[in-house]
Amino acid sequence: MIERAMARAGSPIPRRRPQLPDEVASHVREQIMTGSLREGDYLRLEYIADELGISVTPVREALLALRGDGFVELEPRQGFTVRPLSRRDLSDVYWVQATLAGELASRVATTVTSEELDELDAVQHDLEAAAQRGDTATVEALDSRFHHDLSREAASDKLTWFLGIAVRYAPQHLTTVAGWPEASASDHTAILRALHDRDAEAARTAMSAHITHVGELLIEQLERQGFWDERV
Repeated sequence: MIERAMARAGSPIPRRRPQLPDEVASHVREQIMTGSLREGDYLRLEYIADELGISVTPVREALLALRGDGFVELEPRQGFTVRPLSRRDLSDVYWVQATLAGELASRVATTVTSEELDELDAVQHDLEAAAQRGDTATVEALDSRFHHDLSREAASDKLTWFLGIAVRYAPQHLTTVAGWPEASASDHTAILRALHDRDAEAARTAMSAHITHVGELLIEQLERQGFWDERV
C-alpha cells in the first residue's frame, strides 16, 4: 500500500481516508486479525462505507477480495460474514512469515556491506529512541523500514514477494497489539548482531524468533480478549 511504501522510504505519511478496495480490505482484515470482528459477525456494506467515508462499491469489491483470501464468506440472502480464525491459523501465518524472513536474513548476512549495516543500525537507533519516548507511530514506520531495507538487501525478489503475501495475513499496525513496539525495539538487536558477525544461521534464528515472538503476542492478546471462548 502507498502508506507502507512511504513509511519504508522514511517519508511523512499523510492521513487520509481509504479510497480503494485494497485499502478497505486492509482495514477490515486488520479488524478481523485483532479481534474487533469475530466469527459470524455480519459485515454491513453501508456501515463500513459510512465509517470510512466512501461509497459502497469499493467496500463490496474489498469484501469479495477478502472472500477469496478466506477471511469472509458470502451467505445467500444474508450477505458477508466473518469466517472462523483459529489459533492454528495464526500460528501458521507467523510460521510462514518466520520461515521466509529468516531465510532472507540469512542471505543478507553473507552479502551485507558495512554501509548497509550502518543504515540498519541508524534505523534501529531511531526506533529504540522512539520506543523510549512512547512514539509508537514512529516505531511502526521505522520497523517497517527496517524489515523492508533488510529484505531489499537480500536481493531475492521472488522470496520477498512471497513474504509480502504472507505479511498481508497479519495485522500491520504495531499499536494494535500490546508489546509489539517493545518487541521491535528489543528483538532487532539480536538480528543486527548476527548480521555484523556475518553469521547466516544466527541471523536466520534471530529473525525467525522475532517473527514468532510477535505472533505469540497477538495470540496472547486475543486469548485475553476471549476471542476463542467456547470455540474448538
